[in-house]
Amino acid sequence: MIVKTAQDFLKVVSQKEFPIKQAATMKAAFTVSPVGFSLDEQTAQDNEYMQMDQQTDADLAIVQQMNLARKISDCGIPVMTFPGSQETPDAVFPNNAFATAHGHKYIIGAMLHENRQKETLRQDIRMFFDDMLGYEKHHISRDNSVAELTGVLVPDRARNIAFCGMTERVNDAGAQAMHAAFGFDLMFQFNLKEGEYHTNVVLSCLAGRACMIHADSFADPEVPQAIATFYKDRTIFLTDAEKLAFAGNGITITENDLFLSQTAFEALAQDSKDKLAQWGFTLHHVQVSELEKAGGSLRCMVGEIF
Repeated sequence: MIVKTAQDFLKVVSQKEFPIKQAATMKAAFTVSPVGFSLDEQTAQDNEYMQMDQQTDADLAIVQQMNLARKISDCGIPVMTFPGSQETPDAVFPNNAFATAHGHKYIIGAMLHENRQKETLRQDIRMFFDDMLGYEKHHISRDNSVAELTGVLVPDRARNIAFCGMTERVNDAGAQAMHAAFGFDLMFQFNLKEGEYHTNVVLSCLAGRACMIHADSFADPEVPQAIATFYKDRTIFLTDAEKLAFAGNGITITENDLFLSQTAFEALAQDSKDKLAQWGFTLHHVQVSELEKAGGSLRCMVGEIF
């Protein structure tokens, strides 16, 4: 079921329970090395978070990405890293191009920009899921769809629902295709404000039991309030400064381990950190400042394997 208004979302969740019923967090992760990392002028057309006036240090980016992978593995989550390429400068954010779902499925996205479309053609990642893991493939066609997977889509894996913010990076056909491919019980589809490009920069669902959200990034102010109502008293509303520091781009690596970039962690209010601790989350912060120049942050760098 797909609903498109705050009223319809609240009506559905009031009539039917969506309890935690399956694994909330990944069993493994995949990343792509920032070898060949640079700022992509194509994606800068609709990504206002990109720092196009900055120079990039590919060696530092590699070190930061390797450190992220190590810290994820320290939490007991194995990490598979694929090589990067100068032909795909945004491949370091693989969660937009490839994603997985419960039931041993993997999904190939339909990317907006040509450079990112090249990412979805990678045979090594396809072979990893096809031959090594034996996952069922769901390929969203670029013929009529735009669907940048868990960039535009923020799933609550535990409850099998999802939040899809509409921008240039997803269209109606793409939203419907993602709903079918992931097999969600419910998708809440809404518009983000002009200037936003990916929902996972302004909203994060934390292991099915809390969320962090920047309310002013949504076109309809009733939408973030409806999402907050769904998570009851476990919602952290982010300030403009916190959002711009990518505090909305966190990810729960395990049910209790929440990862933020160093930039996000330093910007997040102490009161919010205290609340997260009270709710049972251990905060980890990892420096990925070099990658953040490309308009994404830590969550974008982590592909989840369910």
